[in-house]
Amino acid sequence: MASDTRELESITVERSDGVVTITLRRPEKKNAADAAMWNELLAEFRSIASTPADRAVVITGAGGNFCSGADLWQGGSEDGPPPHQLSSMRHITNVCLALHRIPQPTVAKVRGVAVGAGLNMALSCDLIVASENARFSEIFAKRGLSLDFGGSWLLPRLVGMHRAKELALLAEIIDADRAAEMGLVNRVLPDGELDAFVDDWATRLAGGPPIALAMSKRLLNNSMHVTLEEALDDEGLSQTVNFGTKDTIEAIKAFMEKRDPVFEGR
Repeated sequence: MASDTRELESITVERSDGVVTITLRRPEKKNAADAAMWNELLAEFRSIASTPADRAVVITGAGGNFCSGADLWQGGSEDGPPPHQLSSMRHITNVCLALHRIPQPTVAKVRGVAVGAGLNMALSCDLIVASENARFSEIFAKRGLSLDFGGSWLLPRLVGMHRAKELALLAEIIDADRAAEMGLVNRVLPDGELDAFVDDWATRLAGGPPIALAMSKRLLNNSMHVTLEEALDDEGLSQTVNFGTKDTIEAIKAFMEKRDPVFEGR
């Protein structure tokens, strides 16, 4: 299995058989995102979106935690953290948008804490698989802050308005089972089974039809903004594109020949 691994200042990027694994790597800070990490994530998300060989993405954290949010104390003093200027928040906004714009399927593999912007980074992924030791919180209110990294948009769509307000206003830490009950995560697994399970999902996603998966992801992401008639029109246009690809021909041939299809993204 050929793989390529790059260690940047705050993240590690590994590519193996179409799967890109991004590991947030500031374990001494529970992978809190500093300026370097935001910069590196923005560059990687944009690169993945334009790289056909990248077929699926896994985001995880080093040292037993996913991400404890933004590093509020970076550059601060004993009087407190530096103020978050609008320009820096716009930069974080660009990272969030770049993650949402990745056409390939994305999976968050969550151990330990996923709080604040770290939770919303996980929620921005298409699928979330959590260890039974994972803990989640929209912790902003406890820091005197309001939601960011898309939390105000994501939460009502995932769990409904009243539960979204419960998570945002009380800022409680919830365990993995409660997160699953609320609809925040797809699966909760014993920690020892997490890696193999995510590897299997990522491999299956990477082996899927890239164009069709990107179309389905786009249709679902847009579903809250369109009427049924508009959604049906979009589905028709997407299927028209799919039927013009070699991957759809390959899928039909594989079905007739009783074998697994081999998709190439064209």
